[in-house]
Formats: sequence, C-alpha cells, structure tokens
Amino acid sequence: MTDNAHALDRIDTSRPHTARIWNYWTGGKDNYPVDQEAGDQIRTLHPGIGEYALADRRFLGRAVRYLAGEAGIRQFLDIGTGLPSADNTHEVAQRVAPQSRIVYVDNDPLVLVHARALLTSSPEGATDYLDADLRDVDAILERAAKTLDLSRPVGLMLLGVVIFVEDDEESYALVRRLMDALAPGSHLVLSHTITSPAMPDVDAAVAFWNEHGTPRLTQRTPDQLTRYFEGLDLLEPGIVSCNRWRPDAGDPALPEEVAMFAGVGRKA
Repeated sequence: MTDNAHALDRIDTSRPHTARIWNYWTGGKDNYPVDQEAGDQIRTLHPGIGEYALADRRFLGRAVRYLAGEAGIRQFLDIGTGLPSADNTHEVAQRVAPQSRIVYVDNDPLVLVHARALLTSSPEGATDYLDADLRDVDAILERAAKTLDLSRPVGLMLLGVVIFVEDDEESYALVRRLMDALAPGSHLVLSHTITSPAMPDVDAAVAFWNEHGTPRLTQRTPDQLTRYFEGLDLLEPGIVSCNRWRPDAGDPALPEEVAMFAGVGRKA
C-alpha cells in the first residue's frame, strides 16, 4: 500500500477538521461538506473569522520575504504546514532566493496526500515533507537535518500550530527546544489565535469549534504570546495583529484588527 493510501485511510470525514475548514475559508477545494457546514456555523458566530485565514496567509508571505531577503535566511522549517495553497513558504522564499531549502512538517493525513504532489522546488533549492507532530521535536530535527544544515540559520515557521497544545508550559517548552537546537541568526515566526475582551465573538466561535471539531484549539492573550519569544530579539512592530505586521501598501483591505496575532524574533 502506498503512503498516500495509508494517509487516505486515516482521514476522518465524519467530523470537521481545522486544516480543511481553513482551506474552505481561503477558497480551496480540499474540504468536505462537514467542514463547510462547520465553517459556515463558525462564520455565523463570528462573521470575520474567514478573514483571519487570509490575514495569516499574507503574514506568512511578508515574513518569509523579509527572512529570505533582508535577513538572508536560506533555510526554513515550517511546522504545521496545513493544506498546500498559493504562495506556500517554499514558493515565496525561492522567488527571493532560488537556492532556499524548505522542510514542511504536518501530521494531518489530508495534508500528506497533497503535499507530495504540490510542494515542489526550484532546481537550485530543495523541499521535503515530514509526517510528524509538533511534539516530536527530536524526530523532526533529526529528519530535517537531511535537507537543512542546522549549523546555519533557519527560519522556524509556527503559524497557527501551537494553538493545538493545550498546556501552556508544554507549548512554551516545545518552542524553546526547537529554537535551542537552531543556530544563531535563526528566526522564529509564530502566529496564534488570541482571546481578548474586545472580541467576545471569537471566544464563542472557538467554544463551538472545541465542542464539534478536531483538534481542539487553545486561545492565549497577546501578553502570553510574548513568552514564546523569550531570549530572542523581537523584531518591530512586536506582537501584533497579523494585518499590522509590516503590511504592504498594496495589500487588499481586511479588518485592521483580527484575533490572529503574530511576531518574528531573531536568535542572537
């Protein structure tokens, strides 16, 4: 049996899944009716929720362009990749620096099915895909080292993935272990759904999700997010709504504030 056949056997279409709902909100086709129904119900509770997916995707593009351009990063470890779509990390990085090398990591079987077909590379660079969980730090680093030179700076991409680690201390420890293993000059790029008194409808949408969907999400406050960047040089403008991290003048209009906050930090 092929790896894709094994992955297809693991796909549960009876319950909505976050990666597929995210795909639905961004206009993709890799989702099922159960995901569309849940996505529509969540959007009823919080009409702007679909825009968070777009805001997070645009943040990825701006952050990777900065790392591959101004910061000179040529290697990326993208954990919690999600379903492939337009402007994946390797596409953005290799447009700036064709020799960039990227390793994607995800444990969603539907992502695995599509990743091998879609995550291609420029001739000068390289991409790889690992079927692994964020908690498998040692295995991720060991297997990533086959494509990346971990003695040189790496851009660690953790977009919307530590929200699936419910215990705060465990989530901080996982990020610290990953960054400790990377060379000076490496960067952490992290985004996270927040909870805020100013956005009560977000809390209602997350509560609905945690009752009906999988995997469960954990919200944290913007202040809690600063702990992920302890020991790193947090780049300007700090930890802010995705839309407000170095926006491009030509970006299409989205709400000024979304409940997906993000930051970029550099390891000295």
